[in-house]
Amino acid sequence: MWTDNETDIDFLNFSGVAKTAAAMIRQVQPKPVSIGISGAWGVGKSSLIKLIRNELMLDKSAPKGLLSDQNTFVFVEFNAWLYQGYDDARAALLETIAQTLQGEADARKTAGDKVVAFARRVNWFRAVKLVGNAAATLAAAHAGHPGLGLMGLLGTAFGGTQVRDDAKGKTEKTDNGSKDSAKEDPWLKAAENETPPKEIQALRNALEDALREMDVTLIVLIDDLDRCLPETAISTLEAIRLLLFMDHTAFVIAADEAMIKHAVKRHFQGVDDTLVTNYFDKLIQVPIRVPQLGVQEVRAYMMLLFVEASKLLDGKEKEDLRREICARLGRTWKGERVDAEFVKGLRTQWPDGLESQLDTADRLAALMTGAKEIAGNPRLIKRFLNAISLRLSLAKAQGVAVDEAVLTKLLLFERCGSTDAYEAIMRSVTEDAQGHPTILASMEADVRKSDKVEFGKPWDDRFLRDWLALDPALGDKDLRGALYVSREHAPLVLPENRLSQAASDVLSALIEHPDMADSLEEKFTEIDVRSLGVILDKLLELARGEQEWGAPKILTACLAVARADVPLGRKVAGFLKDRPASQIKPAIVPKIRGEVWASEVFAKWQADDEVSQVVKNAITRKTENK
Repeated sequence: MWTDNETDIDFLNFSGVAKTAAAMIRQVQPKPVSIGISGAWGVGKSSLIKLIRNELMLDKSAPKGLLSDQNTFVFVEFNAWLYQGYDDARAALLETIAQTLQGEADARKTAGDKVVAFARRVNWFRAVKLVGNAAATLAAAHAGHPGLGLMGLLGTAFGGTQVRDDAKGKTEKTDNGSKDSAKEDPWLKAAENETPPKEIQALRNALEDALREMDVTLIVLIDDLDRCLPETAISTLEAIRLLLFMDHTAFVIAADEAMIKHAVKRHFQGVDDTLVTNYFDKLIQVPIRVPQLGVQEVRAYMMLLFVEASKLLDGKEKEDLRREICARLGRTWKGERVDAEFVKGLRTQWPDGLESQLDTADRLAALMTGAKEIAGNPRLIKRFLNAISLRLSLAKAQGVAVDEAVLTKLLLFERCGSTDAYEAIMRSVTEDAQGHPTILASMEADVRKSDKVEFGKPWDDRFLRDWLALDPALGDKDLRGALYVSREHAPLVLPENRLSQAASDVLSALIEHPDMADSLEEKFTEIDVRSLGVILDKLLELARGEQEWGAPKILTACLAVARADVPLGRKVAGFLKDRPASQIKPAIVPKIRGEVWASEVFAKWQADDEVSQVVKNAITRKTENK
């Protein structure tokens, strides 16, 4: 399985873009710069930001700093989405910058007073934000409702500070008796004597003075802005705007440009599209769009994911392969291919299984790039591969034999193909005695003869024609196992599992009212044994969702069906013996005590060290009181 987190390991040959952005930041310093990393959800914006940071950290022109990654740059990473609903994103960003600089100043033993001055200005902005919120509280208080009050709100702005007497017009002496407490509260003094425009300029001056004295460039990395609600996105952009275009600063902002423009339009209602575009453009000096992936990049990416997941290669071997593959990607414009043949040639011996996975990537790359539902999106590719891994694990756990290539091809169709066409395949499989999708056989043969062949609905789609040509051919394959572990999309109903109308009615009644199963006892005598087995299987499938096995209603239904035929009882017994020990509760003991198979279940639980002693005591009492 592959995590859905950003990475600082380049699998997509984005290093060239990262090097360019980092070089631009270095070249313009100490002048300011703002860089926008734009691209749709999941294309790699977060990873590109990490690569840019890594490139900047490689600068060895100055000795290492004490807290920063290097002497030249101080990094602040800010994810506005994490603060959404918990804090004002604007204030949170300013405070994060202030805290980072405070740590740097303490470590470097310089510019401490400048950083403190900046932090005080940040506090003032926090207080101003709370003044706006206080209006509603004061209004409520005047209306006869209890409220904290304006000064109470201001007093809680910074770690729950108590409101002091001087805020009420009184004076409190300090230890030396010469200063009043207002002088010790610079944020309060600023709020009384300064205007917002003056405070904004003072904030910028304080930050610029601190950075100049430390002789560093502040690199602010903003991520996940396009995940935020419009209000949070705009709040963060407004905070960025306060600090933009100051010497010794660089902002790198990752966002889907379309989402940000939507947020701007929502916030500034009534503005036309031109003004919306201008707002964002004024924030970004250098727009960089994440490169779109082609077939070569998708193929390389999938191969590297398989290499990364291998437990039989060490870290150095994986890194050597990554470097070789990315270097090859950089030459694909010359006609050099990244394919299975090239990658396999990088080693004389491959771990078991990995070689076939490289073939899988080779086969799927074109479809993963061309299918509009995936379109070469790295995040969607990971999710697709994770789904394959999950289904293979399910198949193994349930003892279902499936071919990975077959399962992969089916899953690709499920995700990207026509729903009507998928249902046609399902019907074809269930109607064939060997589980073969006979509907596919002739079409697969036709597309292998000519890529210009045309089919009627629902097969009249370029993706489906490409899919039909993809190896392996499925027309002569038994797909029942693969479809069984793919039931999240559609249930597999085999011919032998089809029920009569009477049996279907009984099953529906049992599912809807399982606790009334005993009243259907006469109905069971009208149903053949095979259908009773199908009904029980369906009930047990639903029962797997139960987390506690005391006396759930579904158990009543299972027991009622099982009593109609002795072999079915043994199936229920096997099911109960497989339940996790932690789920077994004492109430189940009297529920099943009278069943002919109960003793073997009780014996299993008595011998299981993980079954609670309370359950074992209940078993002992019931068996002694027969």
